[in-house]
Amino acid sequence: MEVNRERLAANFTELCEIDSPSRREGPISQRLQQIFRELGALEIIEDDSNGRTGSECGNLVIRFAGDLDVAPIFFSCHMDTVQPAEGVRVKRIGDLFTSAGDTILGSDDKSGIAACIEAMQLLRETKRAHRPVEFVITTCEEIGLVGAKALDPNLVQAKEGYALDSSGFARVITHAPAANRLTITVNGVAAHAGLHPEWGVSALILAAQALAKVPNGRLDEETTANFGTINGGAASNIVPEMVVIKGEVRSHSMEKLERVTGEIREIFKSTVAAWTDPTGSAKGMPSVSVEVRQDFPIMQLFREDQVLRRVEAAARSIGMELTYEKAGGGSDANIFNGHGLATAIIATGMTNVHSTREQVELQDMVDLTRLLIALMTEESC
Repeated sequence: MEVNRERLAANFTELCEIDSPSRREGPISQRLQQIFRELGALEIIEDDSNGRTGSECGNLVIRFAGDLDVAPIFFSCHMDTVQPAEGVRVKRIGDLFTSAGDTILGSDDKSGIAACIEAMQLLRETKRAHRPVEFVITTCEEIGLVGAKALDPNLVQAKEGYALDSSGFARVITHAPAANRLTITVNGVAAHAGLHPEWGVSALILAAQALAKVPNGRLDEETTANFGTINGGAASNIVPEMVVIKGEVRSHSMEKLERVTGEIREIFKSTVAAWTDPTGSAKGMPSVSVEVRQDFPIMQLFREDQVLRRVEAAARSIGMELTYEKAGGGSDANIFNGHGLATAIIATGMTNVHSTREQVELQDMVDLTRLLIALMTEESC
Protein backbone atom coordinates (compact mmCIF):
# COMPACT_ATOMS: atom_id res chain seq x y z
CA MET A 1 0.00 0.00 0.00
CA GLU A 2 1.28 3.43 -0.93
CA VAL A 3 0.37 6.35 1.29
CA ASN A 4 -1.49 9.10 -0.54
CA ARG A 5 0.88 11.93 0.32
CA GLU A 6 -1.24 14.79 -0.93
CA ARG A 7 -4.38 13.52 0.75
CA LEU A 8 -2.45 13.17 4.00
CA ALA A 9 -1.10 16.70 3.58
CA ALA A 10 -4.58 18.07 2.87
CA ASN A 11 -6.12 16.34 5.88
CA PHE A 12 -3.32 17.56 8.13
CA THR A 13 -3.71 21.13 6.90
CA GLU A 14 -7.47 21.05 7.39
CA LEU A 15 -7.13 19.77 10.96
CA CYS A 16 -4.51 22.39 11.85
CA GLU A 17 -6.72 25.19 10.53
CA ILE A 18 -9.58 24.17 12.82
CA ASP A 19 -8.71 26.12 15.96
CA SER A 20 -8.84 23.85 19.00
CA PRO A 21 -7.17 25.36 22.06
CA SER A 22 -7.79 23.44 25.25
CA ARG A 23 -11.45 23.45 26.34
CA ARG A 24 -12.52 24.75 22.91
CA GLU A 25 -12.33 21.49 20.98
CA GLY A 26 -15.98 21.38 19.87
CA PRO A 27 -15.47 22.11 16.13
CA ILE A 28 -12.61 19.65 15.65
CA SER A 29 -14.48 16.96 17.57
CA GLN A 30 -17.44 17.33 15.21
CA ARG A 31 -15.20 17.20 12.17
CA LEU A 32 -13.37 14.11 13.40
CA GLN A 33 -16.63 12.32 14.08
CA GLN A 34 -17.76 13.12 10.54
CA ILE A 35 -14.49 11.86 9.03
CA PHE A 36 -14.44 8.60 10.96
CA ARG A 37 -18.14 8.02 10.33
CA GLU A 38 -17.51 8.32 6.60
CA LEU A 39 -14.65 5.85 6.95
CA GLY A 40 -17.04 3.24 8.31
CA ALA A 41 -16.45 3.36 12.05
CA LEU A 42 -18.35 0.66 13.88
CA GLU A 43 -19.00 2.92 16.84
CA ILE A 44 -18.22 6.52 17.82
CA ILE A 45 -18.53 7.36 21.50
CA GLU A 46 -18.28 10.87 22.88
CA ASP A 47 -18.07 10.57 26.64
CA ASP A 48 -19.47 12.98 29.22
CA SER A 49 -16.07 14.10 30.52
CA ASN A 50 -16.76 17.71 29.53
CA GLY A 51 -18.75 18.05 32.73
CA ARG A 52 -15.46 17.63 34.61
CA THR A 53 -12.98 19.15 32.16
CA GLY A 54 -14.90 22.26 31.18
CA SER A 55 -14.37 21.47 27.50
CA GLU A 56 -16.96 22.10 24.80
CA CYS A 57 -17.01 18.36 24.15
CA GLY A 58 -16.01 14.99 25.55
CA ASN A 59 -13.27 12.55 24.69
CA LEU A 60 -13.82 10.38 21.61
CA VAL A 61 -13.50 6.61 21.45
CA ILE A 62 -13.84 5.42 17.85
CA ARG A 63 -14.02 1.71 17.00
CA PHE A 64 -13.41 -0.12 13.74
CA ALA A 65 -14.25 -3.79 13.40
CA GLY A 66 -11.40 -6.04 12.34
CA ASP A 67 -11.06 -8.92 9.89
CA LEU A 68 -8.15 -10.60 11.65
CA ASP A 69 -8.84 -12.86 14.62
CA VAL A 70 -6.27 -11.13 16.82
CA ALA A 71 -6.45 -8.81 19.81
CA PRO A 72 -7.49 -5.21 19.20
CA ILE A 73 -5.12 -2.29 19.72
CA PHE A 74 -5.76 1.39 20.25
CA PHE A 75 -4.07 4.58 19.12
CA SER A 76 -4.32 7.70 21.22
CA CYS A 77 -4.00 11.35 20.20
CA HIS A 78 -5.23 14.60 21.72
CA MET A 79 -7.33 17.10 19.83
CA ASP A 80 -6.41 20.24 21.77
CA THR A 81 -3.47 22.56 21.20
CA VAL A 82 -1.53 25.09 23.23
CA GLN A 83 -1.93 28.81 22.64
CA PRO A 84 -1.48 30.96 20.58
CA ALA A 85 -3.97 29.04 18.47
CA GLU A 86 -6.44 31.57 17.11
CA GLY A 87 -6.74 31.77 13.33
CA VAL A 88 -4.13 29.13 12.53
CA ARG A 89 -3.06 29.10 8.89
CA VAL A 90 -0.66 26.52 7.54
CA LYS A 91 2.33 27.39 5.36
CA ARG A 92 3.80 24.66 3.17
CA ILE A 93 7.20 24.96 1.55
CA GLY A 94 7.90 21.78 -0.36
CA ASP A 95 7.09 19.10 2.18
CA LEU A 96 7.73 21.24 5.28
CA PHE A 97 4.72 22.56 7.20
CA THR A 98 4.90 25.57 9.50
CA SER A 99 2.53 28.23 10.75
CA ALA A 100 1.92 31.03 8.26
CA GLY A 101 1.46 33.54 11.06
CA ASP A 102 2.19 34.15 14.73
CA THR A 103 0.38 31.06 16.01
CA ILE A 104 1.43 27.52 16.73
CA LEU A 105 1.03 25.06 13.85
CA GLY A 106 -0.88 22.31 15.64
CA SER A 107 1.22 19.32 14.59
CA ASP A 108 1.09 18.58 18.32
CA ASP A 109 -0.99 16.47 18.05
CA LYS A 110 -2.74 16.75 14.67
CA SER A 111 0.16 15.05 12.89
CA GLY A 112 -0.81 11.90 14.79
CA ILE A 113 -4.52 12.30 14.04
CA ALA A 114 -3.84 12.87 10.32
CA ALA A 115 -1.78 9.66 10.17
CA CYS A 116 -4.62 7.71 11.80
CA ILE A 117 -7.10 9.05 9.24
CA GLU A 118 -4.86 8.24 6.27
CA ALA A 119 -4.22 4.73 7.60
CA MET A 120 -7.93 4.00 7.81
CA GLN A 121 -8.57 5.52 4.39
CA LEU A 122 -5.93 3.23 2.85
CA LEU A 123 -7.28 0.14 4.60
CA ARG A 124 -10.77 0.97 3.39
CA GLU A 125 -9.65 1.52 -0.21
CA THR A 126 -7.53 -1.62 -0.43
CA LYS A 127 -9.89 -3.76 1.67
CA ARG A 128 -6.84 -5.18 3.39
CA ALA A 129 -7.58 -7.31 6.45
CA HIS A 130 -6.72 -5.66 9.75
CA ARG A 131 -7.16 -6.21 13.46
CA PRO A 132 -9.88 -4.44 15.47
CA VAL A 133 -8.77 -0.87 16.07
CA GLU A 134 -9.79 1.88 18.46
CA PHE A 135 -8.85 5.54 18.34
CA VAL A 136 -8.92 7.36 21.67
CA ILE A 137 -8.83 11.11 21.04
CA THR A 138 -8.76 13.19 24.19
CA THR A 139 -9.47 16.78 25.12
CA CYS A 140 -7.50 19.10 27.40
CA GLU A 141 -4.21 17.18 27.26
CA GLU A 142 -2.16 20.34 27.12
CA ILE A 143 -3.50 21.68 30.42
CA GLY A 144 -2.62 18.70 32.58
CA LEU A 145 -3.87 15.53 30.83
CA VAL A 146 -7.32 16.57 32.04
CA GLY A 147 -9.31 14.74 29.37
CA ALA A 148 -7.48 11.45 29.83
CA LYS A 149 -7.89 11.69 33.60
CA ALA A 150 -11.65 12.08 33.13
CA LEU A 151 -11.92 9.19 30.64
CA ASP A 152 -13.56 5.99 31.88
CA PRO A 153 -10.94 3.35 30.96
CA ASN A 154 -13.70 0.77 30.60
CA LEU A 155 -14.69 2.52 27.36
CA VAL A 156 -11.47 1.24 25.81
CA GLN A 157 -11.79 -2.42 24.85
CA ALA A 158 -8.18 -2.92 23.71
CA LYS A 159 -5.67 -3.63 26.45
CA GLU A 160 -2.61 -2.26 24.67
CA GLY A 161 -1.94 0.70 22.46
CA TYR A 162 0.20 3.60 21.34
CA ALA A 163 0.02 7.31 22.07
CA LEU A 164 1.07 9.23 18.96
CA ASP A 165 2.43 12.27 20.72
CA SER A 166 6.13 13.07 20.85
CA SER A 167 8.64 15.17 18.96
CA GLY A 168 11.26 13.74 16.65
CA PHE A 169 10.73 10.62 14.60
CA ALA A 170 11.28 6.84 14.88
CA ARG A 171 11.39 7.30 18.65
CA VAL A 172 9.43 5.15 21.06
CA ILE A 173 9.08 6.43 24.60
CA THR A 174 9.07 3.55 27.08
CA HIS A 175 9.48 5.33 30.41
CA ALA A 176 8.07 8.55 31.84
CA PRO A 177 8.14 9.78 35.43
CA ALA A 178 5.40 9.99 37.99
CA ALA A 179 4.73 13.48 39.30
CA ASN A 180 3.45 15.00 42.52
CA ARG A 181 1.96 18.50 42.52
CA LEU A 182 2.61 20.53 45.68
CA THR A 183 0.59 23.44 47.01
CA ILE A 184 2.30 24.93 50.06
CA THR A 185 0.49 27.56 52.09
CA VAL A 186 2.52 29.52 54.64
CA ASN A 187 0.41 31.52 57.08
CA GLY A 188 1.84 34.45 59.00
CA VAL A 189 0.30 37.41 60.80
CA ALA A 190 -0.53 40.73 59.12
CA ALA A 191 0.56 44.02 60.65
CA HIS A 192 1.36 47.56 59.55
CA ALA A 193 4.95 47.42 58.34
CA GLY A 194 5.74 50.98 59.44
CA LEU A 195 3.78 51.34 62.66
CA HIS A 196 3.96 47.90 64.29
CA PRO A 197 6.04 45.44 62.25
CA GLU A 198 6.86 43.49 65.43
CA TRP A 199 3.17 42.57 65.73
CA GLY A 200 3.37 40.65 62.47
CA VAL A 201 4.89 37.40 61.23
CA SER A 202 6.09 37.50 57.63
CA ALA A 203 4.84 34.51 55.69
CA LEU A 204 7.06 35.63 52.80
CA ILE A 205 10.28 35.52 54.82
CA LEU A 206 9.44 32.08 56.21
CA ALA A 207 8.67 30.82 52.73
CA ALA A 208 11.96 32.22 51.44
CA GLN A 209 13.89 30.58 54.25
CA ALA A 210 12.33 27.21 53.45
CA LEU A 211 12.80 27.58 49.69
CA ALA A 212 16.50 28.23 50.24
CA LYS A 213 16.81 24.78 51.81
CA VAL A 214 14.61 22.53 49.69
CA PRO A 215 15.93 20.29 46.89
CA ASN A 216 15.45 21.93 43.50
CA GLY A 217 16.33 21.29 39.86
CA ARG A 218 17.78 17.99 38.64
CA LEU A 219 18.45 15.91 41.71
CA ASP A 220 19.73 12.82 39.90
CA GLU A 221 19.23 11.04 36.57
CA GLU A 222 15.71 10.01 37.61
CA THR A 223 14.40 12.88 39.71
CA THR A 224 13.62 16.61 39.41
CA ALA A 225 11.96 19.20 41.62
CA ASN A 226 10.71 22.66 40.76
CA PHE A 227 8.86 25.54 42.39
CA GLY A 228 7.07 27.48 39.70
CA THR A 229 4.87 30.14 41.31
CA ILE A 230 4.70 32.09 44.55
CA ASN A 231 1.81 34.38 45.41
CA GLY A 232 1.00 36.35 48.52
CA GLY A 233 1.05 39.60 50.37
CA ALA A 234 -1.22 42.60 49.95
CA ALA A 235 0.96 45.72 49.88
CA SER A 236 4.49 46.87 50.59
CA ASN A 237 3.40 48.44 53.88
CA ILE A 238 1.74 45.28 55.23
CA VAL A 239 3.60 42.36 56.76
CA PRO A 240 2.51 39.52 54.41
CA GLU A 241 -0.04 37.29 56.06
CA MET A 242 -0.08 34.41 53.57
CA VAL A 243 2.04 33.00 50.77
CA VAL A 244 1.04 30.17 48.43
CA ILE A 245 3.79 28.29 46.58
CA LYS A 246 3.15 25.77 43.82
CA GLY A 247 5.70 23.22 42.73
CA GLU A 248 6.26 19.66 41.63
CA VAL A 249 8.45 16.63 42.07
CA ARG A 250 8.99 14.09 39.27
CA SER A 251 10.81 10.80 39.33
CA HIS A 252 11.16 7.51 37.49
CA SER A 253 11.45 5.96 40.96
CA MET A 254 8.42 5.94 43.21
CA GLU A 255 10.68 5.60 46.26
CA LYS A 256 12.58 8.75 45.30
CA LEU A 257 9.37 10.59 44.46
CA GLU A 258 7.96 9.99 47.91
CA ARG A 259 11.27 10.64 49.66
CA VAL A 260 11.87 14.01 48.01
CA THR A 261 8.23 15.04 48.48
CA GLY A 262 8.51 14.14 52.16
CA GLU A 263 11.78 16.05 52.49
CA ILE A 264 10.19 19.21 51.08
CA ARG A 265 7.23 18.86 53.44
CA GLU A 266 9.49 18.46 56.46
CA ILE A 267 11.70 21.43 55.53
CA PHE A 268 8.71 23.75 55.37
CA LYS A 269 7.27 22.40 58.61
CA SER A 270 10.58 22.60 60.49
CA THR A 271 11.30 26.10 59.18
CA VAL A 272 7.96 27.39 60.42
CA ALA A 273 8.28 25.49 63.69
CA ALA A 274 11.70 27.08 64.28
CA TRP A 275 10.28 30.62 64.10
CA THR A 276 10.89 32.70 67.20
CA ASP A 277 9.44 36.01 68.35
CA PRO A 278 12.44 38.14 69.36
CA THR A 279 10.35 40.95 70.88
CA GLY A 280 7.50 38.90 72.26
CA SER A 281 5.07 41.26 70.51
CA ALA A 282 3.71 39.14 67.67
CA LYS A 283 -0.06 38.86 67.56
CA GLY A 284 -0.06 35.20 66.59
CA MET A 285 1.94 32.19 65.44
CA PRO A 286 2.83 31.08 61.90
CA SER A 287 1.65 27.81 60.39
CA VAL A 288 2.09 25.86 57.17
CA SER A 289 0.09 23.32 55.18
CA VAL A 290 1.49 21.15 52.39
CA GLU A 291 -1.00 19.63 49.96
CA VAL A 292 0.34 16.85 47.75
CA ARG A 293 -1.60 15.57 44.76
CA GLN A 294 -0.47 12.93 42.30
CA ASP A 295 -0.48 14.58 38.89
CA PHE A 296 0.18 11.42 36.88
CA PRO A 297 1.44 7.90 37.58
CA ILE A 298 4.70 6.37 36.46
CA MET A 299 5.11 4.81 33.02
CA GLN A 300 7.50 1.86 32.72
CA LEU A 301 7.66 -0.48 29.74
CA PHE A 302 10.37 -3.01 28.95
CA ARG A 303 11.61 -4.48 25.69
CA GLU A 304 10.14 -7.88 26.48
CA ASP A 305 6.64 -6.38 26.90
CA GLN A 306 4.29 -7.30 24.10
CA VAL A 307 3.41 -3.69 23.28
CA LEU A 308 7.08 -3.01 22.48
CA ARG A 309 7.73 -6.32 20.75
CA ARG A 310 4.74 -5.60 18.50
CA VAL A 311 5.91 -2.15 17.41
CA GLU A 312 9.44 -3.43 16.86
CA ALA A 313 8.14 -6.21 14.59
CA ALA A 314 5.90 -3.76 12.74
CA ALA A 315 8.81 -1.37 12.17
CA ARG A 316 11.04 -4.21 11.00
CA SER A 317 8.40 -5.28 8.46
CA ILE A 318 8.60 -1.88 6.73
CA GLY A 319 12.35 -1.40 7.10
CA MET A 320 12.17 1.19 9.87
CA GLU A 321 14.64 1.31 12.73
CA LEU A 322 13.35 2.61 16.04
CA THR A 323 15.11 4.03 19.07
CA TYR A 324 13.76 3.53 22.59
CA GLU A 325 14.04 6.33 25.12
CA LYS A 326 13.03 7.62 28.52
CA ALA A 327 11.16 10.93 28.78
CA GLY A 328 11.04 13.57 31.47
CA GLY A 329 7.47 14.70 30.85
CA GLY A 330 4.05 13.22 31.38
CA SER A 331 1.44 12.44 28.73
CA ASP A 332 -1.88 10.68 28.30
CA ALA A 333 0.17 7.47 28.10
CA ASN A 334 0.96 7.83 31.82
CA ILE A 335 -2.75 7.88 32.58
CA PHE A 336 -3.52 4.88 30.36
CA ASN A 337 -0.66 2.85 31.83
CA GLY A 338 -1.96 3.75 35.29
CA HIS A 339 -5.25 2.10 34.30
CA GLY A 340 -3.44 -1.08 33.26
CA LEU A 341 -3.56 -0.28 29.52
CA ALA A 342 0.01 -0.85 28.32
CA THR A 343 0.75 2.21 26.20
CA ALA A 344 3.97 3.20 24.46
CA ILE A 345 4.51 6.64 22.95
CA ILE A 346 5.44 6.93 19.28
CA ALA A 347 6.96 10.16 17.92
CA THR A 348 5.13 11.75 14.99
CA GLY A 349 7.82 13.97 13.47
CA MET A 350 6.71 17.24 15.06
CA THR A 351 9.48 19.57 16.22
CA ASN A 352 9.76 22.92 18.02
CA VAL A 353 6.40 22.19 19.63
CA HIS A 354 4.70 24.65 21.97
CA SER A 355 6.18 27.53 19.99
CA THR A 356 5.40 29.55 16.88
CA ARG A 357 8.42 27.83 15.26
CA GLU A 358 6.62 24.47 15.31
CA GLN A 359 7.05 22.39 12.16
CA VAL A 360 6.67 18.90 10.70
CA GLU A 361 7.84 17.14 7.54
CA LEU A 362 5.35 15.33 5.32
CA GLN A 363 7.69 12.34 4.97
CA ASP A 364 7.62 11.77 8.72
CA MET A 365 3.81 11.68 8.68
CA VAL A 366 3.93 9.31 5.69
CA ASP A 367 6.29 6.97 7.52
CA LEU A 368 4.17 7.17 10.67
CA THR A 369 1.15 6.15 8.60
CA ARG A 370 3.11 3.18 7.23
CA LEU A 371 3.98 2.11 10.78
CA LEU A 372 0.36 2.37 11.90
CA ILE A 373 -0.78 0.22 8.97
CA ALA A 374 1.85 -2.38 9.82
CA LEU A 375 0.66 -2.44 13.42
CA MET A 376 -2.95 -2.88 12.27
CA THR A 377 -2.36 -5.52 9.58
CA GLU A 378 0.59 -7.74 10.49
CA GLU A 379 -0.77 -10.83 12.25
CA SER A 380 2.66 -11.50 13.71
CA CYS A 381 2.70 -8.09 15.39
